[in-house]
Amino acid sequence: MTRPPRLTPADLEAARDRIVPDVAASGLSVLFCGINPGLMTAATGHHFARPGNRFWPVLHLSGFTPRQLAPAEQDELLSYGLGITNVVARATARADELSTREFREGGRLLTAKVERLRPRWLAVVGVTAYRSAFREPKAKIGPQERMIGGTRVWALPNPSGLNAHWTAATMAEEYGRLRAAAMDGCEQLPYR
Repeated sequence: MTRPPRLTPADLEAARDRIVPDVAASGLSVLFCGINPGLMTAATGHHFARPGNRFWPVLHLSGFTPRQLAPAEQDELLSYGLGITNVVARATARADELSTREFREGGRLLTAKVERLRPRWLAVVGVTAYRSAFREPKAKIGPQERMIGGTRVWALPNPSGLNAHWTAATMAEEYGRLRAAAMDGCEQLPYR
């Protein structure tokens, strides 16, 4: 597996407010949606790049990918019918640096993006981000009532290492529930 580059604190600070391009295409099975890029993601250009982030291991453990991908291999997701975007595009050191207004505007822009790309599922990785972006303060982890056009929505646990009450195994179970739902009505996801 490719090791992330060694970045200095100055490299990370220089990445503040950068925009990281989506890994997305029309008609995906699942479009995963992070809160916003962290500084490591912005500095490398690779989603979920911080070493303690469990997105890539959980994606594999839940059966979405045939092996654990490194952040630098993010473009391979498209071949599996998967993609990545964010609620808020600008990079920050912490999600609590984002304003309520940014989350609401992010929800509006995300809705337009989903209407354009039409994935089968939008998976927001972070129920708090989902609650803020879509003004649904009581939302819980799991499938949501909300649909965006024909796209179903699922709130997943945040894979950040800071989300300690979810282990990689328990997150993989929840991501696996989404994977099963994404397969419902399909013969299988692309890699199997």
